[in-house]
Amino acid sequence: MLKVRASALGQIMARPQSIDPAFLVGSVAEVAKKRTKTDDDKALLEPYYNASLSAGAKTFVKKQIARHLFGHNPEISTRYMEKGHAVEDESIELYNSVRFESASKNEERRENEWIGGTCDIDLGDKIVDIKSAWSLDTFPIFAEDAHDSGYEWQLRAYMMLWDRPKAELAFCMVDTPDYLIGYESEELHIVGHIDPFRRVTIVEYERDLALEELIKVKVTACQKYYAELANRLGLALAGAA
Repeated sequence: MLKVRASALGQIMARPQSIDPAFLVGSVAEVAKKRTKTDDDKALLEPYYNASLSAGAKTFVKKQIARHLFGHNPEISTRYMEKGHAVEDESIELYNSVRFESASKNEERRENEWIGGTCDIDLGDKIVDIKSAWSLDTFPIFAEDAHDSGYEWQLRAYMMLWDRPKAELAFCMVDTPDYLIGYESEELHIVGHIDPFRRVTIVEYERDLALEELIKVKVTACQKYYAELANRLGLALAGAA
């Protein structure tokens, strides 16, 4: 059945605007119709919101069905992504230099019945995900500007898969390869002369088992929706995201 890649998890985790109609029966339907809801009403409805899918989550599942139906796995590539792949080793070296670590790229993929993925770095006590900024214009110098809900869910997936209590999102700014700079100013891309400590921004996350339960609920809802769509098309179920 469908399993969601850690890097794609953020696409399904948004709170839906409404509860799935399948859950709107009996007292749930009565409470949902109330214009003014008490705290107890909201607590009653919350599990049904959690088990429902947002429009974005449904779109994600439909794309997985299309992949299954047509046997294609489109790879999106931009110059920003190209840089990330090209300078990954340099960014890890930069991270090591400012965090006084000797980390190397992880190659192991893990999965469970809901999610799968390959974290960048496993330090034993925490997971580290490396993001290489495109230029000084896009490099977040403050942690609050580096936070991204999609990246957070990705790291929460890795903490779940590797059973780690902490995770770090590390934005690194290293030189952009000449062939990718194009017509932009080199001053925005050639940064090796800048203090390394000013070129790494860290966002820290603590493991949250309640959020991991929410991941299970959302992915299970996606798996159910995937099965419903596949059944409508007469598809045999197989594969993972």
